[in-house]
Amino acid sequence: MRLLFYAFGFLTLAGCAAGTTGATAAAAPLRPELETFIGQMVERHGFTQAELESIFRLAQFQPAIVNAISRPATSKPWYEFRPMLVTPQRVTDGVVFWNSHASTLERARKEFGVPEEIIIAIIGVETNYGVQTGKYRVLDALTTLAFDYPKRAAFFRDELEHYLLLGREQRSDLLSIKGSYAGAIGVPQFMPSSYRRYAVDFDNDGKVDLSGSTVDAIGSVANYLKGYGWETEQAIVASALVNGENYREAIYAGERPAYTVERMRKLGIAPQVAIPGGRQATLIELENETGNEHWLGFNNFYVITRYNRSVNYAMSVLQLADEIRAARNSN
Repeated sequence: MRLLFYAFGFLTLAGCAAGTTGATAAAAPLRPELETFIGQMVERHGFTQAELESIFRLAQFQPAIVNAISRPATSKPWYEFRPMLVTPQRVTDGVVFWNSHASTLERARKEFGVPEEIIIAIIGVETNYGVQTGKYRVLDALTTLAFDYPKRAAFFRDELEHYLLLGREQRSDLLSIKGSYAGAIGVPQFMPSSYRRYAVDFDNDGKVDLSGSTVDAIGSVANYLKGYGWETEQAIVASALVNGENYREAIYAGERPAYTVERMRKLGIAPQVAIPGGRQATLIELENETGNEHWLGFNNFYVITRYNRSVNYAMSVLQLADEIRAARNSN
């Protein structure tokens, strides 16, 4: 298998440190496409060839990463996916998280307009409130996906570029940072491009740290959603019923809501609450064991899907958020 002998160098950091593989590292060829990428980084951003070659000789191909991203949990039907994330324990832990960071969450809501429970639910879904931030080296994850996952290679090469820039900006050890199998980092699981664009120093300590600062994580999630157009105090979803088959043309396909409620009614979509006819929405369809469930999704629903494109993901965040707020209010 070509990957096993010609991937990224396949040298361990421990071996290199011990001096046992130095000669091999110097002689090991890098893949031509990786050499091309390195050349681009040198030309665009002023990295040195030797510096990047040294880093990438220590990157390791991870078959488990390709397997994981090829079978995401979000592809499960709604009736299987929801119970994985919206659980009594996650609700209880969400209330504890809220109580522990109430002042920070309130400040984030006032500054960015995003409700506390939405921020909490995203962090809860992403990392179980910072407990599970990922076991893979981010360098390994991004390099594996950038060069051995053709389906989304362009996206991950871009993220790899941002990761190198992020490491230089923060003077980080690129070989020590761990994250998800997709290369997401820290308590809120930001991809490197989002880290550079939306992460904020919310605790005002002079640095942005999404792995070590929950305060920075809270502010950064809120800033991310605001950056994608979150509308303060606006509805996110509303339940709906459908008739016939014409409604299918309005089913969410990854785009901003483009159908007015009035037009949806003509397609056989009936909102179950009063909504102005000119309000733009998309139709959400969730697969249950005994039939499909339908909702109208408004702009803020679309914004949540910028965090993860899956409808199942976004609806889990919303329902977890609702349950956390209800549980906290009942105490």
